[in-house]
Amino acid sequence: MKRSRRAPAESSARGVEPDLALDPGLTVSILTGFIRTELLRTRRPKVVLGLSGGIDSAVAAYLATRALGPASVVALVLPYRSSSPGSVRDAESVIGALGILAEKFDISLLVDGFDRACGKVDRLRLGNVMARARMMVLYDRSEQHRALVLGTSNKTELLLGYGTLWGDLASALNPLGDLYKTQVRAIAEYLRVPAAIRRKPPSADLWPRQSDEADLGFSYERVDRLLALLVDARLDREAAVAAGFERELVDRVARLVVRSQFKRRPPIIAKVSTRTVGWDFRYPRDWKS
Repeated sequence: MKRSRRAPAESSARGVEPDLALDPGLTVSILTGFIRTELLRTRRPKVVLGLSGGIDSAVAAYLATRALGPASVVALVLPYRSSSPGSVRDAESVIGALGILAEKFDISLLVDGFDRACGKVDRLRLGNVMARARMMVLYDRSEQHRALVLGTSNKTELLLGYGTLWGDLASALNPLGDLYKTQVRAIAEYLRVPAAIRRKPPSADLWPRQSDEADLGFSYERVDRLLALLVDARLDREAAVAAGFERELVDRVARLVVRSQFKRRPPIIAKVSTRTVGWDFRYPRDWKS
């Protein structure tokens, strides 16, 4: 008698649930230790970060303050002329709650000057210019304060490529890069980030009424569950479909992850010698105990 065979994807995926649970206290302890360790390694006394008024940068600021103390955290509020006043107020509420050093710098002159010089760029390109203008100011101030730039991009954004290369993706260290957006929300609640920041719809605030989820075409809750299966559980596309996700969503998200790989790694260097930067060469600081 012949035995029936089940499809591998279906048999391996039925009942599979993405694991996004974390211990917030333990996670905060790990991340604050990470920040302290990296500053000790580089012998820098401070961090600089951009505060947008959103949940990611707020959580990064709270973590840095816990790790280093308020005198070692410099927050920059970097609005453009079309930025939401509410976002600026939310950023200022974090500064007030933490007692950290802060500066407000309007990037409108930088961005508008570029726009005029290049002959009116479209909205998407202008958004990239804003992100890179903020990066320029952050790195300038990091030099002024002898600080490291603290990144605020979460794992969802990094995997989907939802960010500007050499803009908001640029940093010296990133405590949020291995946390999905929904996990950042859990950490925000644990750290008691203001409720107004935790509850508002996520937005890069690049233009009026801009929304992350509208840009992406799906919710963070949905895509985080899918990414946890594809990336962390290492399921293939068929298994993700068998687990209950629409094929169109699975295919689109998988394509975004693959096509944005160039944003997650340094520029590829052609190897012509025995010791190549980025391949098999490490700077001495990296192997010192």
